[in-house]
Amino acid sequence: MSNLQALQDKLHYDKTFDCVQCGYCLPACPTYETMERETHSPRGRINLVKMVAEGKATVNDLENPIEKCLGCMACTTVCPTNVQYGQILEGAKEVIDEQKVKTKRQQKTEQFLFEQFFPSRKWMDTLGDATWFYQTSGLQKLAQRTGLSKVAPLHISEFEKVLPSMPSPNKRRQRVKRYIRKRPSTTKVAFFTGCIMDSVFFESNENTIELLLRSGAEVLIPEEQSCCGALHAHTGKTESAVELAKQNIEAFEKEQVDYIINNAGGCGAKLIEYDHLFEIGTEWHERAERFVEKVKDISEVLVELDYLEFSTPLNKTVTYQPSCHMTNVQGVTEAPLELIKKIPGVRLKELDRPDFCCGSAGVYNIVNYEDAMDILDVKMKDVCGVQPEGIVTSNPGCLLQMKLGVEREGLTGKIDTVHLVDLLMEAEPKMVQ
Repeated sequence: MSNLQALQDKLHYDKTFDCVQCGYCLPACPTYETMERETHSPRGRINLVKMVAEGKATVNDLENPIEKCLGCMACTTVCPTNVQYGQILEGAKEVIDEQKVKTKRQQKTEQFLFEQFFPSRKWMDTLGDATWFYQTSGLQKLAQRTGLSKVAPLHISEFEKVLPSMPSPNKRRQRVKRYIRKRPSTTKVAFFTGCIMDSVFFESNENTIELLLRSGAEVLIPEEQSCCGALHAHTGKTESAVELAKQNIEAFEKEQVDYIINNAGGCGAKLIEYDHLFEIGTEWHERAERFVEKVKDISEVLVELDYLEFSTPLNKTVTYQPSCHMTNVQGVTEAPLELIKKIPGVRLKELDRPDFCCGSAGVYNIVNYEDAMDILDVKMKDVCGVQPEGIVTSNPGCLLQMKLGVEREGLTGKIDTVHLVDLLMEAEPKMVQ
């Protein structure tokens, strides 16, 4: 196989011909709206990929437009020819990552982050414990008061202000691996806890387990599970994503469960596409297909079981900011809205453009901060038009980004931002007998 043929295979060159350059994707693309450049639109990026595959442009020409893509997949929902933009995007990122010249320091940093940090439950617990100490010891207040937090790189000072309160290390380690009520269970599920979700949003994970239990489910937490691999795939590290997929498939195969539950839109989108990582007809592809069939967002299962009734009216107006990956990849749109509408006293006001990305997109808002803030400003204009007392989200990245948006608008204390499962628990659900 020639070098050019190998490059074309990685870039999914054959799939680029499905794009007829019609422009239906342009109004749906957040980066095209805020950057106003054809190269930062889906069809522009696809055309660049095609040119690189044909030797008419270099990988360097492709790097900036691809790295500035949110990967929100909004373009795929309006595409009349069903272009597989996600596969083209990840192929381009893999090629860019392979050909990018990196210093030894960059190589070691990436190796630590993607091979040791994110896949490790011990490191995730350490992150959560360190954040708890930072919050409870007074260091956070000191750093903010003296301005020390502002010297941290990658605008971390902006994000640390909106982090939720961490549980103590003791509480984190008290979690068991199997939960079941004394009554017979209605279904048996395995919970994918996630890496960032479990380290930073531990309480939301606890509420997810409790909601499932109150719905009559038996809940298992496989110890051998790891990071979903989304961050790896989004940064072009396909081989690492494949290895993590194999680890998770093996971990969840050990128990015969009805569903594999997640509560993070980004993680769920990766889990539900595990079969795309393996060649059709192989054993791993077949195992991945069986895994994918069981993957469900928490909202879908709660609606399906329909055993909850809420005893405490919340009496407030909320709006819902859906996760792009949950909407555009998982195809979950109605279940969260159904649950919100069931809570007594809650008035739901939908956004004019709910499908417009908030700008979080994994680590996009960290590595492309200014661009992400431009996108967030568009989103917050929509939110302010609704004038809610609360914003409900279904993904940890979206949750932090919307909290940051509230902070930037000077509305802290006037608008709460919560994960869907936390809002549901606030209404004190109980199982219908």
